[in-house]
Amino acid sequence: MPERWSQASVYPDMWADPDEDPRNREGVSPDGELATLQDFLRDYRLTLQMKCEGLDPEKLARRSVPPSTMSLLGLLRHLAEVERDWRNWILPGEPAPKLYGARDADFEEAVAEQALVDGAFADLAREQAATDAALAEYADLGARVGKDGIAVRELWVHRIEEYARHCGHADLLRECIDGRVGQ
Repeated sequence: MPERWSQASVYPDMWADPDEDPRNREGVSPDGELATLQDFLRDYRLTLQMKCEGLDPEKLARRSVPPSTMSLLGLLRHLAEVERDWRNWILPGEPAPKLYGARDADFEEAVAEQALVDGAFADLAREQAATDAALAEYADLGARVGKDGIAVRELWVHRIEEYARHCGHADLLRECIDGRVGQ
């Protein structure tokens, strides 16, 4: 088992020192509901990215505990897939196909290959940007969208919840890989 450690020196339970943490910004939190939702989502996305930094494909693809197929690479692929799913809920027409095929392929086929890692990061960035753009069309968070009439607010909150939950998984996965801990 790796020994627990943190890169931070100011607060040893933090991932990085405050001056080096990209999630820290000077000033108060943003004004307005939408800006607050965007801020939380941004921070969780950065947290996931930070948990994956500095790891080679083998470590990113390392699975948690059997029988789970969860890995950091699998989480990246899964979140790209769910970003696409959320967009499918609101856009008219036929839904876009799954990125990685059959159910759970996002996790099961997450193997230690650099091309797959590069693809997962690119897929996630592309799907995040596309879903952000689709939701940017709706200034009214109470607007009902898609064939099911889901509130735009619900989509924002659901995305935050999904990233927050998986950042918790990423914390544990990273600690098992190299012992690094922190928020």
